[in-house]
Amino acid sequence: MKLWQKAYKLDKEIEKFTVGNDYLIDKALVKYDIIGSIAHAEMLCKIGILTKEELKKLQKALSEILELDKKGRFEIKLEDEDVHTAIENCLTEKLGDLGKKIHTARSRNDQVLTALRLYCKDEINEILKSIDGFVSALHGFSGKYGSIGIPGYTHMRKAMPSSVSLWAGASIESMKDNKKIMKNVLSLIDQSPLGTGAGYGVPLKIDRKFVAAKLGFSKAQENPIYVQNSRGKFEAYTIGGLSQIMYDLNKMASDLILFSMDEFGFFKLPKEFCTGSSIMPHKHNPDVLELVRAKYHLLIGYEFQVKSLIGNLVSGYNRDLQLTKEPLIKSFNTAKECLKVMSMVVSSLKVDREKCNKAMTKEIYAVDRLYKLVAKGMPFRDAYKKISDGGNW
Repeated sequence: MKLWQKAYKLDKEIEKFTVGNDYLIDKALVKYDIIGSIAHAEMLCKIGILTKEELKKLQKALSEILELDKKGRFEIKLEDEDVHTAIENCLTEKLGDLGKKIHTARSRNDQVLTALRLYCKDEINEILKSIDGFVSALHGFSGKYGSIGIPGYTHMRKAMPSSVSLWAGASIESMKDNKKIMKNVLSLIDQSPLGTGAGYGVPLKIDRKFVAAKLGFSKAQENPIYVQNSRGKFEAYTIGGLSQIMYDLNKMASDLILFSMDEFGFFKLPKEFCTGSSIMPHKHNPDVLELVRAKYHLLIGYEFQVKSLIGNLVSGYNRDLQLTKEPLIKSFNTAKECLKVMSMVVSSLKVDREKCNKAMTKEIYAVDRLYKLVAKGMPFRDAYKKISDGGNW
């Protein structure tokens, strides 16, 4: 039975269209809706809606659903619409009228938001761990090959001397900034929406701060209309943070594709990480890097998708917001997958010292020669002209 069920049956085609693939996507949220439901039930007991015995029965039944889900045996059907309905239907089937009490003082709207916020908090912490793993791989790579010199490029032309450690260090420093961004995202979403109903509160004296503390949120989000208005806004901000991580992985992937070409040969990818050609026997293709490079653009697309979906909506809940869930979940999955893959690549990457040394041709030391003249007292512009005109590099 649907949570909104009335004395008529929804047209099957309309049902299929309005549900979309939420019943599939929501598998990622089962755990979080159960955590939210247990905390909500504890609050209902605190204010006298549930007895202590009823609370114990609900806690037991919810824990059993969680165990079923861990074993892959909890099903969310299309006719359920989403995880929230599936869980309540299961409770009602197990506990009868008691199962019907769990929805007191909440709407599916704030339920969705609560599950998503809890999911995001966990996922951000996983992302932070993945960043640490990637940075550790970069430190290991730099420790092994960092002293090797490589040309630095501007305008895709040799510019000045660089090194493997300088190249790897750029990503290390940027990833530290990315951690700050994601922690800032975490601080923003660390607000409990539960108890605000469909955006206008509930006509019952409830303890939202109690629930927020039980769920590990730093505070309860105050304005109930803003709770609904923040859906999509917070998702876009989160994906924006993830896209900064993907931007760095995109740039590194582009560098590695270029510098592992035979024409450069600075870096060597293990053959086990490369794919072949169906027609050219000699090919070892860096498909893994090309896909990481491409997936940055997917995240930009997800961010724009969410921002576009929430634009021009009037305040309060609108069904358009249902479509912000999938790009958010896909963004987390993509960023985690790419961080893992790039950690593997960096850990297995080799540097060809001979080819790097050969590439360190004399013109990239032109600025060094210029400043030697400056150190002897020659004005900078005269030294620049002397080196430039004389081809003295």
